[in-house]
Amino acid sequence: MAPAFSDGSECPADVLIVEDDPIIAIDFEDRLLGFGVTSVRAVGSVAQALEAIARRPPDFALLDVELIREKSFAIADRLVALKIPFVFVTGYGADASIPSVFAARPRLQKPCSSDALEAALRTRRAA
Repeated sequence: MAPAFSDGSECPADVLIVEDDPIIAIDFEDRLLGFGVTSVRAVGSVAQALEAIARRPPDFALLDVELIREKSFAIADRLVALKIPFVFVTGYGADASIPSVFAARPRLQKPCSSDALEAALRTRRAA
């Protein structure tokens, strides 16, 4: 049986979190598991994310835009190629420099509410 949100609609089973701040990653993980996600993997770099995707593509991903000394756009490119939905997460809001090819992608502002995070997970159907 597929994991479901409290309203019965299907939620992703496996979510990849790409976040360089462990406290934020743990917070996301706890909330995702609370929504009904059954597997949450967290990585902190582009290389780790690409390796995790190669090993087992996720159903959905949360991508911190600004990682330590790198940006997550190579991961976004890979997810687009695999048709895996994702949401950018940023602490910089509208000031985040996101390439035009990704301009229409959904974004979450850090810190985000649980409602905003759940809404972002639901966007995967429209991606």
